Amino acid sequence: MGITLDDDTRQYLATFEDVTGVNGRDCIVTGERESRLLIVVETDRIGEAIGPGGRTVTRFEKQIDMPVRLVEGADDPEEFVANALAPAAVYNVTISENDDTVAYVEVAREDRGVAIGSSGRRIDAARRLAERHFGIDDVQLI
Repeated sequence: MGITLDDDTRQYLATFEDVTGVNGRDCIVTGERESRLLIVVETDRIGEAIGPGGRTVTRFEKQIDMPVRLVEGADDPEEFVANALAPAAVYNVTISENDDTVAYVEVAREDRGVAIGSSGRRIDAARRLAERHFGIDDVQLI
């Protein structure tokens, strides 16, 4: 599944890679009132992208003057959806392929708010990323 990036997001990814030394798989700008950059990082490299005490990602945020959220990439759609909803405690992800492809996500009751995010921002971002990377039409919490 090919991901299309515009010039701005390609520039953000290039800067991210220069600052962190980690390749980004994808980049989207989220939020209508307050922009936030969401970067999908190569599997097992998120710690390196964050850096000790968060210094590396903070340096990147200051350089682009925008808050950043990192999501660890995955080759498995269930794992990818769980990563997109982190730091919520995800117990299980089931992909159903009927008329639409839907990821049903079992989240700890106390973490439902975390999975949804402020104004639905986190789950909306998870939906966008799941569609872009795996053709999943919807992500629903159960």
